[in-house]
Amino acid sequence: MNYIPIIGLEIHVELGTKSKMFCMCPNDPFEKKPNENTCPVCLGHPGTLPVINQEAVRRVIMLGCAINATIAHESHFDRKSYFYPDLPKGYQISQYDHPLVEGGILAGVRVKRVHLEEDTGKLLHDIPGYTPHKPTTFVDFNRAGVPLMELVTEPDIKSGEETMSFARELQRILRYLGISDADMEKGQMRIEVNISLMKEDAEEFGTKVEVKNINSFKAAADAVRYEMDRQGEILERGGVITQETRGWDDVRGITVSQRSKESAHDYRYFPEPDLPPMSFSEEYINEIKRSIPELPQAKRERFMREFGILSSQADDLVDERDLADYFESAVSELLKMNSEPNFSLMLNYLVSDMKGILKSEGKNIGDTNISPEHFARLIALIQKGELSSRMAKDILFKMHVSGDGPEEIISSEGMKFVSDDNALLPVIVEIIEKNEKAVSDYKKGKPASLQFLVGQAMARMRGQADPERLRNLFEKELS
Repeated sequence: MNYIPIIGLEIHVELGTKSKMFCMCPNDPFEKKPNENTCPVCLGHPGTLPVINQEAVRRVIMLGCAINATIAHESHFDRKSYFYPDLPKGYQISQYDHPLVEGGILAGVRVKRVHLEEDTGKLLHDIPGYTPHKPTTFVDFNRAGVPLMELVTEPDIKSGEETMSFARELQRILRYLGISDADMEKGQMRIEVNISLMKEDAEEFGTKVEVKNINSFKAAADAVRYEMDRQGEILERGGVITQETRGWDDVRGITVSQRSKESAHDYRYFPEPDLPPMSFSEEYINEIKRSIPELPQAKRERFMREFGILSSQADDLVDERDLADYFESAVSELLKMNSEPNFSLMLNYLVSDMKGILKSEGKNIGDTNISPEHFARLIALIQKGELSSRMAKDILFKMHVSGDGPEEIISSEGMKFVSDDNALLPVIVEIIEKNEKAVSDYKKGKPASLQFLVGQAMARMRGQADPERLRNLFEKELS
């Protein structure tokens, strides 16, 4: 098909402030007791007055600074006529013509604007243990009024893969800045895709379709791919694309029509009369800029430059800020022990073995009992050739459980790395004598039998030998 996909994103993010956007109710949309975190303000009672959450505003400005956007020196909130049962006031306080942030670049995509508004409540259509006589919908307002940031991109994205890449990088930055946990499964970060197809020789974009109900990065990419195919088939048949809002059905892997798409004039925006306009000095904005930590892309480039690791390895580290910080602390300790440290060796044990242990327990790096110093000492022992890989993995797990250093565990467990051929040969002879079939198979040209013999010897040595050295000795004896 001679069509160019035109894709823009609208991403909503719940900010991790202590209180809601316009009142002092706790910002805890996951409170299990319905309507617990509510007050007359967030329930929209007549005569109540909202108050702006300054921390929420600061967090949006921080993101703007991080993506080199233009920060508004003057801004205000607007009323957006937007009636839904879970929107208590019958309108939403949002921003229209004077957002806090405009412009900026993130992951090679231009950002159009970032503004601040309030979240809605939740509609519950199925209550466990409650069987009404007719279909009933309940409303939980715990989420109503939670600070909600909306980021809108320019239509620079061309594929599902680019959609996923942008959203992942945004999530990393939000977490590095401490703006939000941005957990998509919990609804803290929600992606809406605007997509149209344009003929290669056309001057105007095609009709835009918005896709909602996307709850994962993969679903975002899948929704884009599906819509590209769906719209392309319609256009190829000579049909017309309808401007509408569609929902993503994750089970069937398709988009489904929900309603016709509203335009800005349908919302009847006007300045919010109950809130004062906001002014931000250059000094205030610069203060926020100075508080920004090293961001993921800069950290990736520095790790590759300083530690000589691959781009894919840097991605594994930078994906979690706590993991990257742990690695740097361990590197600092390792440099004290070894003038030529093996950073790739350390990285492998960190992202493979240690993360594997933590994942099996549903934990993250902050939950381990292994200090960066103890981890560095383990890597130093491995690099010196004093531990086999098998021993190192066993010791690492014991360190995680006990919090002890590697030397203490080696001593208490009576572990000793055996590298002396004179000590290994008797074991090799014993294994050969007990496994005549494997020996015969090896001599018939079956190399897998040699690996079996090495495994038997490693078991006999309780993992306290170098498997490569054992392999060489077996080959020598069997020749």
